Amino acid sequence: MSEMRDMQTKYDINELLAAIDPARLSYQEWLNVGMALKDAGEPLELWEDWSRRDAPRYHSGECAAKWRSFQGSSVPVTLGTVVQYAKEQGYRAAFAGDCELEWDAVIRDIEPKRASAPDMAAAILREPADEVWKPAVDLRRYIETLFDNDEQVGYVTHFRVEERDGGNVFSPSRGVWDRTAGQLIQKLASCKSDEDLRQLLGDYPAAAGAYIRFNPLDGGGVKDSNVADFRFALVESDEQSVEQQYAIIRQLELPVACLVHSGGKSLHAIVRVEAASREQYRERVRYLYQICQKHGLAVDKQNSNPARLSRLPGVWRAGRKQWLVATNIGKGSWQEWQKWLESVTDDLPEPESLSAVWDNLPELAAPLIEGVLRQGHKMLLAGPSKAGKSFALIELCCAIAEGRSWLGWQCAQGRVLYVNLELDRASCLHRFKDVYMRLGWPAASLHNIDIWNLRGNAVPMDQLAPKLIRRAAQKNYLAVIIDPIYKVITGDENSADQMANFCNQFDKVCNELGCAVIYCHHHSKGYQGSKRSMDRASGSGVFARDPDALLDLIELSAPPGQTGATAWRVEGTLREFPKFAPVNIWFDYPVHLLDATGCLQDVQPEAELAGWQKSKQAAQPKDRQKERREALEKAFAACDMENTGCVPLVQLITYLGKSKNTIRDYVDEHPGFERCKDGVKRVKKAD
Repeated sequence: MSEMRDMQTKYDINELLAAIDPARLSYQEWLNVGMALKDAGEPLELWEDWSRRDAPRYHSGECAAKWRSFQGSSVPVTLGTVVQYAKEQGYRAAFAGDCELEWDAVIRDIEPKRASAPDMAAAILREPADEVWKPAVDLRRYIETLFDNDEQVGYVTHFRVEERDGGNVFSPSRGVWDRTAGQLIQKLASCKSDEDLRQLLGDYPAAAGAYIRFNPLDGGGVKDSNVADFRFALVESDEQSVEQQYAIIRQLELPVACLVHSGGKSLHAIVRVEAASREQYRERVRYLYQICQKHGLAVDKQNSNPARLSRLPGVWRAGRKQWLVATNIGKGSWQEWQKWLESVTDDLPEPESLSAVWDNLPELAAPLIEGVLRQGHKMLLAGPSKAGKSFALIELCCAIAEGRSWLGWQCAQGRVLYVNLELDRASCLHRFKDVYMRLGWPAASLHNIDIWNLRGNAVPMDQLAPKLIRRAAQKNYLAVIIDPIYKVITGDENSADQMANFCNQFDKVCNELGCAVIYCHHHSKGYQGSKRSMDRASGSGVFARDPDALLDLIELSAPPGQTGATAWRVEGTLREFPKFAPVNIWFDYPVHLLDATGCLQDVQPEAELAGWQKSKQAAQPKDRQKERREALEKAFAACDMENTGCVPLVQLITYLGKSKNTIRDYVDEHPGFERCKDGVKRVKKAD
């Protein structure tokens, strides 16, 4: 039980749920959230409100039925499960004060950034003198500010009195709600004394004061369900001095419609939240309270409901005044305040003067691949499907682990994580051993290589990034290599804005782990020889412009007599280093080797273009049909490594670099394949 209380103290349950999109959870994970909330003593309504965010799957009454079926277990689902789901969707908690970090916690500055320092000198509050205070005027200004003339106002002047611990305790009654704001304003205009006010409102006990409901009612009662407009919320705290409360309220520019001194230890700030529904009201009040809490105002969270009572200005309470401090301070609306708050409390660094660092410049990150890539930066390896890109990346893993040379460039030595999205586990592990054996390197630093086999478990990059960061946080990797990215692309790869968001996930991994991110992508369809190296990768130009280093592989026509190995040229576009001369290599399965003889130096890709054009002109329709069939068979075999007999159309499009309609034409003319709902499936050929 104490562990559960510690979990609830360390994490804000509302923040956790806000970070979890229920649409991204499985049915069982959704049930787990409900069981965890019930185990923690949270109300059913919290689970139900959160579940409504997944509108297509939400069914009224289902939460309540499942809730009743949760009878507990010897191994209960706890809030730790909710924390895990939130972290997998990118949540990072900022704990207040000292706390014990979890094993996978990321160490960071946990002190929330403040909008500005509270100005205590300007926070002096002076209670109005008896001879100048006009109670009816205070109340009239309050009602005029919060209500329209035809709206029902609820207030309380009658109390139940109980003797407790040698003193009287005053419990407010339900009060009255049968008067409109216009009626009260009209009568207040003729009130000249406290006696007049008592006759109008009711004879409140001087020891208790009086209360008012700050949101208009529907005339049918005083419950939350009777609130006619979710316009305002109450912010109250009594853990700091009144001056400190006032300073923070002013510092935060809260959109306060009325600020009332309670006659006790607190101010009552009636804050504009301008919610369109009860659900939105709850969300905005949670957000409001979180902001206040982070900036030092310990808000009483019991005041979060819309029909809450607040101190009524213009009356006496135990010899002190409940008086109206101010109206319409801070920002003018919820939207204006939220926009302002985001502008002053973002996590962006402040601009810095160049003169301040001119004589003390920060050190550049050390090279990871000498002359190509620095540690903590990003690199893209692009090339066609038969270039052996995966083998090249495995070679790079081995070179970093052993501190050796890769394609002629020296690599720093350190730990590396290879994220395998395409190969089955056995094939991947055998490839690493084959590369080591073919290169002739002693396997002296295998402990520097970690392999994360995710074939069949790949998720979009925005979901993969937080999982990767959590697992890699304490490993001190120099590089994370992701192969290939088409398995984790989120969005349309031809959309610049969607691919910019996708590539931002690589930045997140770099920043959180302090390591380089290296990934590979395929060429666009069509001949590549006449294109610049940075323009050959498929999809949006973001792929070419986002990484700090782009290495591109293009095939060369091998000299006569050369068999077995294929010839390739590596060209680069670099951000941090001077452009290097093209590097000519051979791909002699399973490794890439430098062209030591120089026989590829004068071979130009344009020669391939001429041969390609000539072969296309000479090819007969029958030959072209054979080529199409062979291409489809090869692509299907490559994409159907699980031998399911069915491949999603999008994978064939990515592999072949053809349009959807072209792939369908290939399928329609091939007797061994046919379209299906999920893509393309293999069929038994007729005898």
